[in-house]
Amino acid sequence: MADTIVNGIKVPFLPVGGVEKLQKKSSAVLPAERAFDTLLQRELENIKFSRHAQQRLEERNIVLTETDLSQLHSAVSKADAKGARESLVLLRDMAFIVSVENRTVVTAMDGESIHENVFTNIDSAVVVQNKNNK
Repeated sequence: MADTIVNGIKVPFLPVGGVEKLQKKSSAVLPAERAFDTLLQRELENIKFSRHAQQRLEERNIVLTETDLSQLHSAVSKADAKGARESLVLLRDMAFIVSVENRTVVTAMDGESIHENVFTNIDSAVVVQNKNNK
């Protein structure tokens, strides 16, 4: 009995359904929003918070809404487009020092902590206007 070759593999028998059923199936194609490169790019663009910034958020009882995070993300993207490296982002009654290159919030301040404070080692500032107060 002669061997049958299917997809470059020597098969010593003939399957019940015939060799047509052994044809290569097309690989699964994920929708664009679930593709690896899309997910990776989205993750790289996300704003991260350093351990120090996380501690400041907790100590100062700063709670960020989805809108706040979106506006912070937008502010960092604008700063990045202008070539900023370290930026002060003023959002409502809060201030954030952000490493634009790393997309990481380095520290966070509430309204109380902002007053009479000197911000050093920054090369830019972004003031986020509240859309409700235009």
